[in-house]
Amino acid sequence: MYKGAEETAAFCRELRDQLEWVDGVDVAVCPPYLSLHAAVQTLAGTDIAVAAQNVHWEPEGAFTGEISAPMLLDLGVDGVLLGHSERRQHYAETDAALAEKLSAALDAGLDVILAVGESEAEREAGQTESVLQRQVTTGLAPAGDRVVTIAYEPIWAIGTGRTATPEMAEEAHAFVRSLLPNAVREATRIQYGGSMKPENAGELLAQPDIDGGLIGGASLDAEPFLAIVAAAG
Repeated sequence: MYKGAEETAAFCRELRDQLEWVDGVDVAVCPPYLSLHAAVQTLAGTDIAVAAQNVHWEPEGAFTGEISAPMLLDLGVDGVLLGHSERRQHYAETDAALAEKLSAALDAGLDVILAVGESEAEREAGQTESVLQRQVTTGLAPAGDRVVTIAYEPIWAIGTGRTATPEMAEEAHAFVRSLLPNAVREATRIQYGGSMKPENAGELLAQPDIDGGLIGGASLDAEPFLAIVAAAG
């Protein structure tokens, strides 16, 4: 919940101007709902995608305060982020509810990033794989053979300054990939989302099963975000 429309437009202008040199890296921004229009307008004609941070599973109805997939498409939005740990934690989003949202988004033609990850208590209890298996298999059930980007975000490494070692992150990413249907396993991008920053991006992105980053704090200013993009190139 950062950046109003004017701040978002300024940020996107900087990305637009600085990313002309980027080749082989797909970039997307996920601003708050009220800033989506500014991002879509500013990035029109570029290869930088715009995604929302959430979506409802119904196309319309008595769901005060919610936003549907057709509404996002009407605005020119390319995709949506689903299942971020903050949505799971603060708004009690379940795997079943996320499966409904994912189905609605894909059916509408939106690209989807599905975030998954374990808490510190779950990792310490040796439940990392069981948590990831539940989140991936239930959340992706409606996708079938349609490709969805997955973001592995160990909750204990989000906004804490702690980061999974490249080896820990690779192990989790490889496990997530093993859960995917054969038809989409190699085509699926799995991003790392736990405090990736310019200082560690290169080492994390060098891992064979880490295909990109879901950037949080380091995306609030253009300079570190652009440095991570450069590391991915």
